[in-house]
Amino acid sequence: QVQLVESGRGSVQAGGSLRLTCAVSGYTYSGTYVAWFRQARWRELEGIASIYTAGRAAYYANSVKGRLTISQDTGKNSVYLQMDSLKPEDPAVYYCAADLRGSNLWRVDGYLYWGQGTQVTVSS
Repeated sequence: QVQLVESGRGSVQAGGSLRLTCAVSGYTYSGTYVAWFRQARWRELEGIASIYTAGRAAYYANSVKGRLTISQDTGKNSVYLQMDSLKPEDPAVYYCAADLRGSNLWRVDGYLYWGQGTQVTVSS
C-alpha cells in the first residue's frame, strides 16, 4: 500500500523557516516526479515545487521561487520542502504528491498518490 506522510507542521513568525518532510512508503518513486502543493483557506490547490527523482531537477512556481527548496533523500524515501523567508500569505495546508502522469507538473489530477496534508501557520 502506497503511503505519503507529511510532517513538520508548525507555526512560525513571518521571515522564519520551516522544513516539511514527505515520507514515502510502499512505492519506489525513482524516475518520477514528487511535488508539493498547498491550499490556503478559500483558495484552490496550488502546485509550488516539484522534483524529478531520478535526475533531481527541481521546478518552482513563481510565487515561491527563491524562498522554497525541494530536495530528496532516496535512502530515506523522503522528499523535503525547505521554506525560508515565510510570508503572511504562505499559511496553508501543504500536501505532497507523487507519480506524475502526463507532463503538467502543476496539474492536481496528474499525480497518482497524495498525502493527508500538514498545516503551516505564519504569524506576523
